[in-house]
Amino acid sequence: MWFAACAPKFPTLTPDEFEQTVAKPDVQLIDVRTPEEYNHGYIAGAMNIDWKSDEFADDAVRMLDRSKPIAVYCKAGRRSHAAAGKLYKMGYKDIVELKGGFEAWQAAGKTIQADVYECDTFLTRSGRTVTIHALMHASMWIEAGDKHIFVDPVTHLGNRSVDYTMMPAADVIVITHEHHDHLDQEAIRLLSRENTQVIANKASAEILGKGIVMENGDRRQLTDDISLEAVPAYNITDGHTQFHPKGRDNGYLLTVDGLTIYIAGDTEDIDEMAHLKDIDIAFLPCNQPYTMTPEQLIKAAESIRPKVLFPYHYSETDLTAISAPLNSKGIEVRIRHYE
Repeated sequence: MWFAACAPKFPTLTPDEFEQTVAKPDVQLIDVRTPEEYNHGYIAGAMNIDWKSDEFADDAVRMLDRSKPIAVYCKAGRRSHAAAGKLYKMGYKDIVELKGGFEAWQAAGKTIQADVYECDTFLTRSGRTVTIHALMHASMWIEAGDKHIFVDPVTHLGNRSVDYTMMPAADVIVITHEHHDHLDQEAIRLLSRENTQVIANKASAEILGKGIVMENGDRRQLTDDISLEAVPAYNITDGHTQFHPKGRDNGYLLTVDGLTIYIAGDTEDIDEMAHLKDIDIAFLPCNQPYTMTPEQLIKAAESIRPKVLFPYHYSETDLTAISAPLNSKGIEVRIRHYE
């Protein structure tokens, strides 16, 4: 009873008041719903820190500044109030809540923003959800239940950028090789917390000064039902082999509860692909001279025979000729905005 009487009471603002508050430049806006809820629409500028996650406190410390005010919301108000109480105990004192939550915001006709990154959702054998977000170039974010796996996260390429401060911390970061469009120490710093696993080829781990090294053929169990295998990725065309020499770089087979995802890395249509079986989802690169031509990609896909194929790392390559021949063979081609 003493606690109830002394518990802090946070100002609850109407949608109009909340809108005015979050427009101030120093206010930190956080959405404490699940990533799935967040991806279907959120208030522009909101960082997602999932109240239901075991890592809520760690993510808050990583993402929030104690010296700046916080505006928090959830679906209807219960989670935001609990989150505000937790944040108060952690030393965040200037906190306001959105009365009625996101539902009230929508009912008031306020502007919402949807996930700016295209995403695709799949079901595992036991019905678990796996969502794959196309970030840019070779960078992707995979949500496997409550686990967040980032592949080759990069903050800036050309005139494009990814804001990793708006995303959950990584449980696992996977690096295929050390080129600048795949290995970015700033992105890794932004996504990492104390128990984040960074998995990389040897050269990338040496650059980082940390990480778990996986070489071609190595297998690793990440959780009870998530595993990772490193597979070869290299060039075979004369005059191109210096870009990705055999044995140095990794592709990866990520298996989540029986759902197998092949992330090829920077490679051409190498012989080892013929040994890949039962691939549900494949990510194949397509930009010569560094990876494959469209013709090579078609040949590789016909060898692997994934249920769903995503071309990625394609830069300015024309992909229009890929879909028809592969769709006719039962391979669904999905082209997402990776560039």
